[in-house]
Amino acid sequence: MANKTPQIASAAGASDAAPPWHTLHLPEVSARLASSLDSGLSPEESERRAAHFGANELIEKPPRPLWRMLLDQFTDFMILVLIAAALISGVIGDVKDTLAIVVIVLLNALIGFVQEFRAERAMAALKQMTAANARILRGGEQMTVPAKEIVPGDIVLLEAGNLVPADLRLIEAAQFKVDEALLTGESATVEKHSGTLENPDLPLADRKNMAYKGTIATYGRGRGVAIATGMATELGKIASLLESGEDTKTPLQKRLASFGRHLSIMVLVICAIIFAVSLLRGEPVVLMLLTAISLAVAAIPEALPAVVTISLALGAHKMVKQHALIRRLPAVETLGSVTYICTDKTGTLTQNKMRVEELYAGNAASREWRGMAGNEPWASLFTALALSNDAHRSHHGKLIGDPTETALYSVALEAGYDKAILETGAPRLVEVPFDSERKRMTTLHRHPSGAVAYTKGAPESVLPLCTAQLTTQGEAAMPRDEILAHAERMAAEGLRVLAIAQRHWPTLPQAEDTPAIEDGLVFIGLVGLMDPPRHEAREAVRLCKSAGIMPVMITGDHPATARAIATRLGIGNDSVMTGAELARLSDEEFWQQVAHIQVYARVDPAQKIRIVEALQARGEFVAMTGDGVNDAPALKRADIGVAMGKGGTDVAREAASLVLLDDNFATIVHAVREGRRIFDNIRKFIKYVMTGNSGEIWTIFLAPLMGLPIPLLPIHILWVNLVTDGLPGLALTAEPAETTIMTRPPRPPAESIFAHGMWQHMLWVGLTIGAVSLFAQAWAIHSGSAHWQTMVFTVLTLSQMGHVLAIRSERLSLFRQGLFSNPYLLGAVTLTFLLQLATIYVPALNEIFHTQPLSASELGICLALSSVVFFCVEIEKALVRRGLLYH
Repeated sequence: MANKTPQIASAAGASDAAPPWHTLHLPEVSARLASSLDSGLSPEESERRAAHFGANELIEKPPRPLWRMLLDQFTDFMILVLIAAALISGVIGDVKDTLAIVVIVLLNALIGFVQEFRAERAMAALKQMTAANARILRGGEQMTVPAKEIVPGDIVLLEAGNLVPADLRLIEAAQFKVDEALLTGESATVEKHSGTLENPDLPLADRKNMAYKGTIATYGRGRGVAIATGMATELGKIASLLESGEDTKTPLQKRLASFGRHLSIMVLVICAIIFAVSLLRGEPVVLMLLTAISLAVAAIPEALPAVVTISLALGAHKMVKQHALIRRLPAVETLGSVTYICTDKTGTLTQNKMRVEELYAGNAASREWRGMAGNEPWASLFTALALSNDAHRSHHGKLIGDPTETALYSVALEAGYDKAILETGAPRLVEVPFDSERKRMTTLHRHPSGAVAYTKGAPESVLPLCTAQLTTQGEAAMPRDEILAHAERMAAEGLRVLAIAQRHWPTLPQAEDTPAIEDGLVFIGLVGLMDPPRHEAREAVRLCKSAGIMPVMITGDHPATARAIATRLGIGNDSVMTGAELARLSDEEFWQQVAHIQVYARVDPAQKIRIVEALQARGEFVAMTGDGVNDAPALKRADIGVAMGKGGTDVAREAASLVLLDDNFATIVHAVREGRRIFDNIRKFIKYVMTGNSGEIWTIFLAPLMGLPIPLLPIHILWVNLVTDGLPGLALTAEPAETTIMTRPPRPPAESIFAHGMWQHMLWVGLTIGAVSLFAQAWAIHSGSAHWQTMVFTVLTLSQMGHVLAIRSERLSLFRQGLFSNPYLLGAVTLTFLLQLATIYVPALNEIFHTQPLSASELGICLALSSVVFFCVEIEKALVRRGLLYH
């Protein structure tokens, strides 16, 4: 292979003069790409080409640079108005006030910048995790690499379920079919070949020897050489069309943005009224202008959609640690609405590892075989299981082979029968392989008496060939009906049953004479195998039910196996619907029955869509698992598609909202729990911020109407907004899950975020904050204290700290929760309290904030009034617990 980078125009696209790739014979393709079609590029050459051609990625809109992210914090109209007003105030009045306002605005911007930076970083990490991989051939060795590392000349290996990672000229195609609907709009899959096409002007859809980036391999396998990567691919040419119109906002963000717009108008109207009333009372114009603008900046919740993004992104990042990878951000908020989880059995509810559950030999069944291995017929049974077996150990000690074979190997090894040791004295001489007609296999091994044949297979296939059975006393008459009854009982319990038999030969029979080798057998025993349930699955099913979520098992397996696993896990009521029964039902009949069926067997992927649609027609919110190519439509149709990270295909993962990195049903339940927690905490954040904002508005709005002076200066309003909305609000997103989180029903998807008494809470608690603040002002003025403004400032700030501690749980008292169960929030509240005391008692800050040190009694009154809100909310929660509020 050449070691120079090929001169391929446009990152491996054909130049105007060069003939199109589909018209070239394979040796010409190899020469033009300077790549071996047998062994691929060398690692050194691939590095050179990566430097030359760049990453195999579509060029997206570049991420916002940090300076732009910081600058965007000042693009809000009201912030700009405030800065302008502050500067005017500085020119005609107090420069210190102007500087203080600008510093607080800068601090607010810095907090916003840090939040956005964290969210962008979390999203970038999630995107990195969802990046596709590809199997390639480099230097003659197969390897899996990120798809973005593919370069022109790489040999790519494809099978059903893979996304094609680059534009390829196919060099091998075995019944290989590709779905090219993304590029051509053609819904039918295209059968591919590796031959040469003569017509240079063929449209994309007719280039049967090419496979294009972004299309999906649906059947067979193929091998191709990359001829174009990144923006030079056919997909790259239409990348701008793919990017346009992409909506990254979640439904919750859209609702909050709409709510924020309406609220902003209301706040601006209130601020205008305050400004007008104050002017009529003879207040200074510039001061009141600054006050009105500061109140608007503090009260308008422009950050709510951004906070939702941060909460969802960081929550999704945290879920990765629990083996759940969120591919679409709205899935985090909708997880809490799931009412049905339709899940595969194999590997998700079960261990995806066959295990021997029961043995039958010498007219006795046993589920415990240690200690009996030295006696007949057990010794012969374990010897047969070890020797008549195609599984083997790798040099790392890992078992390699068919799952059934490795299970039989393991049970023989547990009993002390090691295949490697036994084979030294009884090597395999002849093998009659398994076939679907005979339903059995036979191996012949050397034996001191000549040779011994071991046959294993389906009981109905092996038992008719047996003339005797092996017992503790040797060979005896075989009770065939009794043994068949045992086999049927084991099968009814969901076990896969194999019969084991043997025959001794004085000399080795002819390998071609299969009927003679498998005749006159001596029955040794039965083996019952099962892919057992995962240990954590039963508890996960119980949690589902307690959370109002119905688990439904869907499998292509036998109904008896499905029933046995479902019974062990506590799914369903012993009734199983098969795919054949489902096919006979009309949509109307199935719609009436679907709510009562929790176990489906022998179901094909197309029927999964029918199950999803029937449940959705009944108003259910459905999560559906899948791993194959044919599962992708059902995953897309479901409200939340769940793909397998280990055993799943690229196509299934692309269609899914959630990927299970460990293919475990319990992980779905953990994801639902985490989704509910994240949504709860977003609600708590909104409740906290909106209530605090309304408290500030009521305080300033009602004071003039009650004949009191304007209680706060602009610097006070901005400070309260900075210290209360900042750290305490963010710390709420770290609040642990409520104890009842998985014992309450799912949240209806269309339910308002302000449901369950939230808007009433924001209204009355906001009024309470305003009332205690104005009471502090009225008391101080009445008692002749000159510190009334400092007292209002302090009560308003600390009331919100009491509020944030009280709303950590919607029902549970803080005294039951404990202060230390959210150390981040406790730290934020403590820091805010200390900062507030600093504005009162640090002389340098007195000048900036226009505050005066409070006496011990005044501070005591402030603390007492601030605690009123906390105790009022605790009473509210007590009424909720008793069912007297917000049903």
